[in-house]
Amino acid sequence: MNKKTLHKIIGAVLGLLLVTEVVYSVNNTQFSSRTSGENIQIVHTPWDTEVASSTVLALVLEEVGYNVTMVSVDNAIMYESLASGESDVMTAAWLPVTHSTIYETYEDDVVNLGENLIGARSGLVVPTYMDVSSIEELDSQADQTIMGIEPGAGIMAQTEEAMSHYSNISDWDLESPSTGAMLASLDSSIQNQEEIVITGWTPHWKFQEYDLKFLEDPDLIYGESENIYTLVREGFEEDHPEAYEIVDNFQWEIEDMDSVTLAMQNGTDDRTAAQNWIDENRETVESWYEGVFE
Repeated sequence: MNKKTLHKIIGAVLGLLLVTEVVYSVNNTQFSSRTSGENIQIVHTPWDTEVASSTVLALVLEEVGYNVTMVSVDNAIMYESLASGESDVMTAAWLPVTHSTIYETYEDDVVNLGENLIGARSGLVVPTYMDVSSIEELDSQADQTIMGIEPGAGIMAQTEEAMSHYSNISDWDLESPSTGAMLASLDSSIQNQEEIVITGWTPHWKFQEYDLKFLEDPDLIYGESENIYTLVREGFEEDHPEAYEIVDNFQWEIEDMDSVTLAMQNGTDDRTAAQNWIDENRETVESWYEGVFE
């Protein structure tokens, strides 16, 4: 499928999604006269980490008067919608490894604003009660099955590469349910002290909820520690210069993201979890506004 055809599909999909997405328009009277009426669309995947960062940024932009729409799509559409100009901002580029292939496809059509979170990691993960510490030690555990997530996710491509590289797991099965189904399987396995091998990443609330460990990856198929980057569409700075500065300033820590995602997992709705973090971390949020409205 060529990019032109894909662009048409993306436009149609996003158009349908916008019908059901919530548009936030809470204006802060201090700034609303500067930005009132300006619309910004943040695109993200449905993963908890990306929902957390996108919602926090959306609420911060709303606070100064922007009308923000959040659209949840899969990984490929997220990049395409930004590159084509259908969306304005994304906070979910895992680089230099996890999203390397898709990023290389679109890097000339987007603007990279740098890291918004440092120290992310991905790989194969098991409960700590399993007597295995390295990918190379896997043999017959967990019915020789790796529980993955949605097809097309960067970590799934990495896992396929790992299965090709490490001969001891070359004949294992890689399942690709939803992220939610993977997490449900993880919870069930831990409750029953059963073996399970999953595709895992941090930041993520599961590392606060359960006793888990990454398996050593001697040949670094999953790479070393990486970062999460913010990307915007071309022309975003010219169209929304003040919002661009806020988005460019957006940066937080693993502990910040984990606190929001854990609250979401424990039943707090996304918007409330993000707002609670903002209220409790006002100094950090104010640093994102610094120099913007002078």
